[in-house]
Amino acid sequence: MTAALVTRPGPDEYGAVYAGYIARVPADADIVSVLAGQQADNLARLRAMPESRGDHRYAPDKWSVKQVLLHVADTERIMTYRALRIARADATPLPGFDEAAYAPLSGADARTVADLAQELADVRQASLALFRHLPPDAWSRRGTASGYAASVRGLAWIVAGHERHHFAVLAERYGV
Repeated sequence: MTAALVTRPGPDEYGAVYAGYIARVPADADIVSVLAGQQADNLARLRAMPESRGDHRYAPDKWSVKQVLLHVADTERIMTYRALRIARADATPLPGFDEAAYAPLSGADARTVADLAQELADVRQASLALFRHLPPDAWSRRGTASGYAASVRGLAWIVAGHERHHFAVLAERYGV
C-alpha cells in the first residue's frame, strides 16, 4: 500500500482528545507527503527566524518558542514509537506522558533555535523512514496508548496535526 491509499483514520482509531489534530490534516491527504512537506516548510521557517525570538513567551506562564519546538519533537518521538509498537503487533498497552512535566526539564532554553530546528528535522526524518516503509496491513493495526484505542494511521495523522497546531500557535501567539 502506498501512503496515498492510506485513508484518514476513523474516530475509533484515536482518543477524542486528538480529534482537533486529526481535523487539521485534509481528509484526502497523502499522509507521508504531508509529513515530508511539513519538514521542509517548517525547517525553512525556523531558519528564517531570528535567534532572539527563541526565548519569547507570549505570557509569563507559557512555554518559550524553544520549548514549543522541543515539545513538538518529543511528542513526535512518542507518537511514532507508539506507531512502531502497534505496527509490529505489540499488544502491550502504552502509557501516556505529561508534556507539562517534560518542557521544564527539557533544557530547550539553553539551546539555539537552529539546533532545535535541526533536531526537529532529524526526528521527522526518522518518522518518515518508518512510515514510508510500513507494510500495507500495518497501517490499520490497532493498540492502546494513553488509555485510548489507537491505529498506526491515527498516530501518523496525530503527528502531522500536532505539528500544524503548534506551528499555527507559533504564528498566532508568538509572532514567528
